[in-house]
Amino acid sequence: MLNGQSRWLASHVSSKVSRRRRGNPVSSAAALGSASLRAVALKRSAGILLYRRLGARAEVLLTHPGGPFWSKKDLGAWFIPKGELEGDEEPLAAARREFREELGSEPPTGEPLELGSVKTKSGKLIFAWALEGDLDVATFKSNTFTLEWPPRSGRMQEFPEVDRVSFFSPTEAATRLHPAELPLLELLVTLAQLK
Repeated sequence: MLNGQSRWLASHVSSKVSRRRRGNPVSSAAALGSASLRAVALKRSAGILLYRRLGARAEVLLTHPGGPFWSKKDLGAWFIPKGELEGDEEPLAAARREFREELGSEPPTGEPLELGSVKTKSGKLIFAWALEGDLDVATFKSNTFTLEWPPRSGRMQEFPEVDRVSFFSPTEAATRLHPAELPLLELLVTLAQLK
């Protein structure tokens, strides 16, 4: 069953392809290509921003992506543990699943604090919740992915989805976190009154 946004996209693409066939020599493949770019906007991810209080100060948990693209990047290259929703999966359920997959442990129990959503430059929508708790970062175990590396070499290599996890003060986290996710951290700091 299509939701309202999907119905709009389907009818918009269909009418755009029809208009281009009638009045413009642009091929239907080109029209569908632009539609596939719009489909990126429909990608959705969800994650949990874990935080802990240490007396008067607080720390948040961030993950660093594995693989060759991110290996030499640090500032602006950390993320909250998150991943794409599968089918009609509820965002909070996806956030909990991704926490398990990327960190190898269950998220803490407790009532999640909804942080809302942010949209990346590519159009992906990220839903986030915050949970107070702790995690032994020395024992984290990430799932893996396979990638042809080096490119066009024919060699497939396996990389961890997350190669590092660490707790940071909110100030340090703001310099490490990818800019698209910074509003989520800022909202957590305000709502939970973190220092």
